[in-house]
Amino acid sequence: MKKQLVQLGSESVKGPVAVLSGRQAASRVTELSVIVPTFNERDNVSELVRRLEVCLDGIDWEVIFVDDDSGDGTAASVREMAQQNQRVRCIQRIGRRGLSSACVEGMLASSAPYLAVMDGDCQHDETILPRMLDILRVGEADIVVGSRYMDGGGIGAWNTSRARLSRVATSLSRAAIKQKLSDPMSGFFALRRETLELAVRSLSNLGFKILVDVIASSPRPPRLKEIPYEFRDRRAGESKLDSHAIWDYVMLLTDKLVGHLVPVRFVAFMAVGALGVVVHFAVLTVVFRMMAVSFPYSQAIAAIVAMTSNFALNNALTYRDMRLTGWRWVKGWASFILACSVGGLANVGIASYLFTHRTLWVLAALAGIVVGAVWNYAMTARYTWTSEN
Repeated sequence: MKKQLVQLGSESVKGPVAVLSGRQAASRVTELSVIVPTFNERDNVSELVRRLEVCLDGIDWEVIFVDDDSGDGTAASVREMAQQNQRVRCIQRIGRRGLSSACVEGMLASSAPYLAVMDGDCQHDETILPRMLDILRVGEADIVVGSRYMDGGGIGAWNTSRARLSRVATSLSRAAIKQKLSDPMSGFFALRRETLELAVRSLSNLGFKILVDVIASSPRPPRLKEIPYEFRDRRAGESKLDSHAIWDYVMLLTDKLVGHLVPVRFVAFMAVGALGVVVHFAVLTVVFRMMAVSFPYSQAIAAIVAMTSNFALNNALTYRDMRLTGWRWVKGWASFILACSVGGLANVGIASYLFTHRTLWVLAALAGIVVGAVWNYAMTARYTWTSEN
């Protein structure tokens, strides 16, 4: 069975988080932990540490880089710095990805009473960190947010499309959080440890907007305060904002709205399944009506193509954090086809049974669809997208 590892410094341990050795921890008492999730940020991390050393002079701080097994050697670069600078720590996650979950693991790996989250690309203005810390110290707020949209802040050199996308995402966030906040999409904020601890067991850990998750998951509305800052251009590397990030954000909002009723993955699974119906009928039309293949063969071909389409989309979207590649993709496809074939038989069987017992045909068909969908979701979650695959 494939094991998931977390690497810290020069050591590897099983489990989600790890901590420094007792000798290292005893050398100082950390007041502020800066959590930096990274993926392919090797060319930025040393500059970020240098900037933190300048702006946090006189404060007992540390920076924890949580790296999702970057291919560019980010983790190795951070560990090299950690050999020379006791304030620098590295958690390397193997077998899973996700900015929000990386932030949570980094915060849980710290014992500091105050926590800050910022990107590793030097776009966030680290010079406002001392002001954030001061506000938390005196108890004026539970969370202090770096805002690009209040007076004194700015979005830098963003193009029109990205600015518009940010505004739309900000508007959508109102569905999950009710408090007034000019920049709920900010990835730059600081909070008190007790605020995290109140929300941590209800977090979705989906997507890349951990701030929305923390606020929406809090049992009582946290006290918020914003500080303006000017968003900078990325220093090096490429932006991670893509269509997958947008999907993850939609899944986060969906989970905050209906996650207490049904699993958000099931919602996504059903959405993909609905698209699969369209694929099925499109293929059936081409093969049966245009190519004049017999109906049974056309139906079988359409079913295989639709199930393959569903598997590929679920692998890319619904189970993005557990997506299968290489030979595991082939094995996963085979188990998905098998599970859905059984689900299809259950669908027909239940619907036929209810229809013969004088159930309205629409209700009989709906019952078959529900039973088949639940079966498909449960079986593929257990046997297709699993660490044992």
